Amino acid sequence: MGRVFKLAPQVFGYKPGVLISKLREYENLGVSRKTLINVVASSPCVLVGGVDFDFVKVVEMLKGVMGKDCDWIGEHLLINKGCCNWRVMFQVLSLLSRVFNEKQLGDLITRHPGLIFEESGACVLSLIDFLLKFGLSVNRICVMLHEFPEIRVVKFLSNLRLCFVFLTEIEMEASEIGRILQSHCLVLGSFTMKRTITLLTNLNVGKKRLCRVVRNDPLIMKSWALGTRIEPLVNSYLEFESKALKKAFMLRLGYEENSKVMNEAIKLFRGKGAELQERLEFIVNAGLDYEVVCKMIRDSPRILSQSTDRIKMKLECLVNEGYSLSDLESFPSFLSYSAERLKLRFAMYNWLKVQGVAEAGLALSTIIACSEKAFEKLYVKRHPSGLQVWQDLKAQIPSKV
Repeated sequence: MGRVFKLAPQVFGYKPGVLISKLREYENLGVSRKTLINVVASSPCVLVGGVDFDFVKVVEMLKGVMGKDCDWIGEHLLINKGCCNWRVMFQVLSLLSRVFNEKQLGDLITRHPGLIFEESGACVLSLIDFLLKFGLSVNRICVMLHEFPEIRVVKFLSNLRLCFVFLTEIEMEASEIGRILQSHCLVLGSFTMKRTITLLTNLNVGKKRLCRVVRNDPLIMKSWALGTRIEPLVNSYLEFESKALKKAFMLRLGYEENSKVMNEAIKLFRGKGAELQERLEFIVNAGLDYEVVCKMIRDSPRILSQSTDRIKMKLECLVNEGYSLSDLESFPSFLSYSAERLKLRFAMYNWLKVQGVAEAGLALSTIIACSEKAFEKLYVKRHPSGLQVWQDLKAQIPSKV
């Protein structure tokens, strides 16, 4: 009663017998009493003025395509806050019936009742009008509706408009926008995109490059939906150039092109192709033979995954501890360990030598490569005060294994 009073207060001013007369008129036109009760409860405007023949036509059409009474109409009308516009709904049904046969239309309405009930079908008319502007035919649009996702029409249309705004704001050509919307409207309407300014900032790109990315793969926009985490786009040109340089560098090292060993090694090289060559030359210039350095890198690719400053620091550490650069040939992974680890192990080893419990000239791999637990067991515990000295050294030189 409250809904009737709010949407059709005129009903309460009718003279006795008028309301009954209106209800009977609808019944005489083929509208069942149960359907009428449900519709009046949700959209009481049908009782205002004369007989709403568009309402009668909608009921008749729905009975035809659904193959049953339309008592369920009222349930779907309750999602609308106002009265139903039966004329618009009839236009939508008439339009759809030109493309679909009764069974197809019935199946469509069963799966997606919002197509005709959301805003009395005005939403789907707005959607059709929107897509027509981008070159889709009515027949193609209606077929697209048959594959409509599980989403409200009003939200689907809003999502499509946001995609259009995004493509416009990145200054994509109108013909390209039309092509993308024609080909991918079902996907683009199924998610809500982030704002353009947010994407430009988070992706760390300009409008021209973003246009190229979207043209090449329009579906990438789905990864920019609200709620998703966005990583900056890699500069594709620089990345391609770096990979080419890295590949050429590895071929010079003696790797077989596109071999499994090469593909595994390339994952271990951190840095651009030009940087890798610079690091190799730095080690050579320190006093090692070029072929020896190439073999070292093949044996332990990670040694080039650091700056020349860090390589220099480790080479100096090696020489200062009385070892020769030639010792790296048998243990190239020495350069892969952290400087802190090297300093800590050498400091403990030197103390042990002074105490007379460790022989001089141990191989680099013996001192550096073993685990901390093994190093403690094999060397540190040789002296009663060894563990205490070891702990003191670790406090002074934090170890990064």
